[in-house]
Amino acid sequence: MAIRTIREIGDPVLTKKCKEVAEMTPRLSELIDDMLETMYDANGVGLAASQVGVLKNIVVMDVSSDRSAPLVLVNPRIIESSGEQTGTEGCLSVPGKLGVVTRANYVKVAAFDRDMKPFEAEGTELFARCVCHELDHLVGRMYVELVQGDLMDVEPADGEESTGNEEAEAAPAVQTASGENAEAAGQGETGR
Repeated sequence: MAIRTIREIGDPVLTKKCKEVAEMTPRLSELIDDMLETMYDANGVGLAASQVGVLKNIVVMDVSSDRSAPLVLVNPRIIESSGEQTGTEGCLSVPGKLGVVTRANYVKVAAFDRDMKPFEAEGTELFARCVCHELDHLVGRMYVELVQGDLMDVEPADGEESTGNEEAEAAPAVQTASGENAEAAGQGETGR
């Protein structure tokens, strides 16, 4: 596993549409491991493959409060959404900035796991915000296009470096279609 360079706003790869994953290869499996390591190292809650320069429909995320429930979404698509939430959002590709964005408050996403087994997961609040944000990356759209008003500078705490992704401390439980939490249902496993 390796920490990959996170592409930042202005990099043309962030404006490109990602391609579907037809099959899981050892190279893509390694990419997923690297994405998880990169996301955790940067203190992020989500990361799309395009953010590390790979134009594949892959997202990793972990919105658990203790950072123990990684979720891998291959070829994800939102199949249901409802409600609305407006809140502060950041992005690892836009370091040191936050903006106010309105997103769905509930989403259900269909995807494949890293073994290319289909599954569904649903959640509210931070889960919904993260899914919407990361799936936007897969089509070349960034949250700065949706910001209401101006971007704000992040004020790091004394002795800390800003990651630009300080949008939430805790998250609601994520449920799979069967009603289990994602980790218990095997959706939180990374195969390591």
